[in-house]
Order: sequence, then structure tokens, then C-alpha cells
Amino acid sequence: MNVTRNAQQNPMTDEYYPNGAVMLLMHEDLARARMRESQRAAEQSRLARRLSSARRWNRLAGWAGRRASEANRAL
Repeated sequence: MNVTRNAQQNPMTDEYYPNGAVMLLMHEDLARARMRESQRAAEQSRLARRLSSARRWNRLAGWAGRRASEANRAL
């Protein structure tokens, strides 16, 4: 299979690769798509962990504040 010949026959190639790069093989495109997908999933996971952690610290801070006010009242 001649990749450059196929790239020249496809009119979308100029739009998809405007700098004139040779069209990647299908498995390379698929590998890049999977890599981008895994990066997106990792970013969403990091965001979820940060949100969970922030909620946990807010609950702890509220509990500590309530406990401190109760201790002050007991004095």
C-alpha cells in the first residue's frame, strides 16, 4: 500500500493535514486517539479526586469548628 499515493487521492487530506504531512497509518491514528482518550479520562479522574478531597476537608473543618465552639461554651 502506497500511503503517499492514497493521501494524494483523498481530497480531505489537505484539510486534515494542512502542512502537507503524509497521512498516518490507521493504527497510528488509532493509537493517538486512544492516548487522547486516556488523557481525558485521567484529567476527569484528577478533577473528581480533587472535588472529593475538597468536600472531605470542608466537612472536617465544619466538624472541628463545631467542636471548638462547644469547647468554648463549656469554659
